Amino acid sequence: MATHRRGRPREFDREAVLQVILRQFWEHGYEMTSFPKLTQVTGIGAPSLYAAFGDKESLFEEVVQTYGRTYGDFSNRALAKESTARQAVARMLYEAAAEYTDPSHPPGCLVITAATNVSAKTAGIAERLRGHRNQTVRDVQAKIQADIDAGRLAADTQAAALGRFFATVLQGMSQQACDGATRTELEAVADTALAAWPADKQ
Repeated sequence: MATHRRGRPREFDREAVLQVILRQFWEHGYEMTSFPKLTQVTGIGAPSLYAAFGDKESLFEEVVQTYGRTYGDFSNRALAKESTARQAVARMLYEAAAEYTDPSHPPGCLVITAATNVSAKTAGIAERLRGHRNQTVRDVQAKIQADIDAGRLAADTQAAALGRFFATVLQGMSQQACDGATRTELEAVADTALAAWPADKQ
C-alpha cells in the first residue's frame, strides 16, 4: 500500500489508505481504534498520517463523509430517485438488508455502530453521528409530508411518527446484521414493516 523512495517523504494512495482506516473504525468503533493501530494496519508512520488526515477526530470525520458517499449512500439515493415516500422507504429497507449483510465489509452501518459507547472526552463524536442519523429521520419525514401535501397520502397521516418508525426499523436492521441476521431475514423484517404503511389515496 505504502511506497518509499530513499531521500523522499513516504508516499501512498490516499483513497486506498482511507478505505483501510474506514474499515477499522467500522469494525472496532471510534474509541477502540487507536492511532497506533491505524499506523500498524496501514504501514504508514504517524507523522505521515497526521500530515494527510489530521488528528484522529479529523480523520474520523473524513471517514464518515466517505462512508456516506459510498456504503451509506443508499438512503439518499432512494429518497432522491423514488417518486413516492413508500417507494423510497421500501428501497431504503431492501438495500439496507443487502448492504448491512454484505460479506465484503463489516456488518451493519458505521454511522449507527461506531460510537454507541464513548467517554465524555469523545462525546462530541457520538453527538455528530446522532446528527447524521436524525437527518435521515427528517429526510424520510419530509418525503412523507410531501406525499401528504400532494394528496397521495391521507391528510391525517402522521409524517413525524411514520418517518421515525421506519428510521427505527432501519437502525434496528443494522444491529440485527451485527448480531448475525442474514439478508433474507432482514428482507422479511422490511416486508413486515412495510405492511404498516398507510394505504395510498385512490
